[in-house]
Order: sequence, then structure tokens, then C-alpha cells
Amino acid sequence: MKHFPIFLAVEGRRIVLAGGGDAALAKLRLILKTQANITVIAADAAPEIESWAAEGRLTLIRRAMEPGDAMCAALFYAAHEDEAEDARTAALAHRDGALVNIVDNLGDSQFITPAIVDRDPVTIAIGTEGAAPVLARAIKKDLEEKLPASLGTLARIGKGFRKMAEALPFGVARRNFWSDYYFNAGPRAIAAGEDAVEPALHALLADHLNADAKPGHVDLVGAGPGDPDLLTLKARRALDKADVVIYDRLVTPEILELARREAIMIDAGKTGFGPAMAQDDINALIVQHGRDGHHVVRLKAGDPTVFGRLDEEIDAIEAANLSYAIVPGITAASAAVANIGQSLTKRGRNSSVRFITGHDTKGYADHDWRALAEDGQVAAIYMGKKSARFIQGRLLMHGADPLTPVTIIENVSRTDQRVIATTLGDLEPTMTDANLTGPALTFLGLAPREAVTAARSAPSLQEAL
Repeated sequence: MKHFPIFLAVEGRRIVLAGGGDAALAKLRLILKTQANITVIAADAAPEIESWAAEGRLTLIRRAMEPGDAMCAALFYAAHEDEAEDARTAALAHRDGALVNIVDNLGDSQFITPAIVDRDPVTIAIGTEGAAPVLARAIKKDLEEKLPASLGTLARIGKGFRKMAEALPFGVARRNFWSDYYFNAGPRAIAAGEDAVEPALHALLADHLNADAKPGHVDLVGAGPGDPDLLTLKARRALDKADVVIYDRLVTPEILELARREAIMIDAGKTGFGPAMAQDDINALIVQHGRDGHHVVRLKAGDPTVFGRLDEEIDAIEAANLSYAIVPGITAASAAVANIGQSLTKRGRNSSVRFITGHDTKGYADHDWRALAEDGQVAAIYMGKKSARFIQGRLLMHGADPLTPVTIIENVSRTDQRVIATTLGDLEPTMTDANLTGPALTFLGLAPREAVTAARSAPSLQEAL
């Protein structure tokens, strides 16, 4: 993020703009929405600017900019549509201590003006750091269509009621009140006229003050393999409502960003063969926050039902008489097999697939190696980095073909995903030599589609001779 978004207080402060043409008009139409004291400096100002000056909406200085014209200005816009004059006036404004924006010159500007959706006092700013203004305008148009015109009125009245609402406990009780106001009671009241809104607010507050405290609830949510676009809509809704998010180490920062800003974020990360929060401590955290009346999201990478210790957490939740829901996620094997262009099952090759783990609470996990060693078998091996040599040895010892294809996918679905194609005979040292630092899933019996295609098209030894 090269531009940090803020809302700058400009009421009663100076905003100075130098220029009088089309670029100046475009900026002024937005700046005039503020309660700033606006000064325009232009030797030749457009008729609209002259009209705004005559109406007292801005001060017009009818000459070229001079030193000191931007003194005490919070913001300065250079909008001459002339590179040399923009550079000259921007330099003057810099010396006067103003923050400077040069229209259509991102590199020399200290700030940018976002696309704005105005439902005063609700303001939504949309920025793309100058990379895609067309996209910003499209997002603005979409939001304009979705947000009712009455939203600003509801927000203005609600703002004046905030002190009264502090009678409710901070957190979920207060949030439920405001949600009820903005999405139920408020819109119904404003349909009868603006004067009906405040009485409706008082009645709504009384209802919420007299209501019994709602018990806590736990959502056991699958975050998927890492790509936020693979998160389910149900998972997104859970994160949006969460008071507390207890998350695993493998949940990506991009997904954590989707949680409510006010939510308490608790890292319950586990590292294979390394530091870890004890499962009993995680269970205790879930129960504690649930009993406090919070909406808890237990956020797990992948799918919580696949190697996620889900039953242990459900047992603790049920023992505390808390409600819960399981929100499935896309498990790493599903995302990984899609990314290598293959299918987990294939007619004539395998009618079943095994999801196995490389290690469990007792160490390296044991499996039916004889069955896995048969031709055509497919297995997705989770947590298999440390146990790769053990798995390789067991399979070869039970008669598996050393040329059985093996694919290792590191950081499945993420921008830094890495795919390594090898064979069972070469699994080690390939795994060690790859120096994997991220989570990895290993496919036994599958090769990336492009590798299979290349092998089929390669000339045979007899053809080469």
C-alpha cells in the first residue's frame, strides 16, 4: 500500500486550487462538497468558477499564483493542464507547507483524491493508487446503485443518538442495536417521514435494553487453502459477524484481512514438530469467549473436517452448552489437483482416493502401505514434508514402482505456489533439495497434466534410434 487512506478534517480550513479549466472544474465539483474555505487562483477562470465565486462558495484570485498564496492551506491542487505551470505552482505550494496534488501526475503528488460515494455523513472512498481509475469509477457506480439515498439521513440521525446507545454494553449488544436500526427499524420509520426516525430509535433502544442477553455462538470455519477467492460466501459472512477470531498459522493474511476490524484476533497457530498452542488451551479459549456472549469464529486452514481436530473442539463446545455450526472449506487436495490440471479419480485408473497424513500425535503415521503401493492408486498426503523419506521407504518396501509419479505442491493456491514433479524413487532427496518453507501437499500417483502430455509426445528410444 503506497497511499494510506485517511479522512482529513477540512472544516474551516483552506483548500487552494490553481487553474481555471476543465481539470480544475472536475476537482472543484468534489471539493465544493466539503466545508473547507476554498480559494481558486486563475488568470482565466471558467464561467462556472466565476459563478461559484459570485455565489460566495469560493474565493477567486484572478491572476497567476504567487509565493505565499498557499500559506496555511491543508491541501493544494495544481490543475493547469500545463506541465511547466503545474510544476511551478506545486513548488510554490510546497514552500508554503501545503500537501500537494498535481492533477494527472501521480509521481509528483503527495496525495491522491479517491472516487467518492457521497451519502453524507456516510462517505465511501475508493482508490486504486492511480493504477485503474476506470475500475474505481465502476466500483463507485455499483455502490451508488446499492446504497439507498436515505442512508445519509439515517446516519445523521443515528450519529446524534450514539451517546444514548452507550447504555447498551459494548460489543455484540450495541452492534445488534445499530444493525437493527440501519437495516430494519430505521428504513421502516423513514418511510413514514424523517420525524418518525428519532421516536423509533428510542423505542428500539428500550427493546434492546430489556431484551435478554443472547448466548454466544461458535462457527467452525474452513478458510480454504489460502486464496481468498476460494473462501465460501458462508465463511465470509461468518468473518463479517465475528467478535472473536481464533485462527491457525496456515490461514493467510489476505483472509484475516476480511474479518471485522473490531474483532479480537487470536493466533492459535500450530507448527509441525515445533512450537504450538495446546489443543486444550484452544478449546478453553473458544469456550471462554462463547460464554462471554461473543460470536466466535474458529478459523482453520483448508476444511475443518480434514485433519482439523474438529471433534475435540465440538466436544468442548457441547460440554459448555454453546451453539455451533460447521462451515466447510475447500481442502488443499481439491485446490491442488485443480492447479495441476488433474482429477482425483479417473475411470480406468482409480475409483477411490485416500487423504492421509504424514504424521499424527504419536509421530510418523502408519497406513495400509501394501494397498497404497498398488498400481493406479492415488493419495493426497497432508503434512508430509518431514515424513517424506519414511513414506518413500514404506511404499518401496511394499512393492511400489519407483517410477510412480509424485507431485509436491507448496503454498497451494497462493501467489507463491510452487509445483515440483518427481517420482517415488526420487521423492527424497527431491523434497529436501526443494528447501520448502511453506505448507506442502504431496500427491502420490499424479503428475501435472503438462508433464504427462510432454512425456506422451516425447519420442521413444526406438524412434530416436
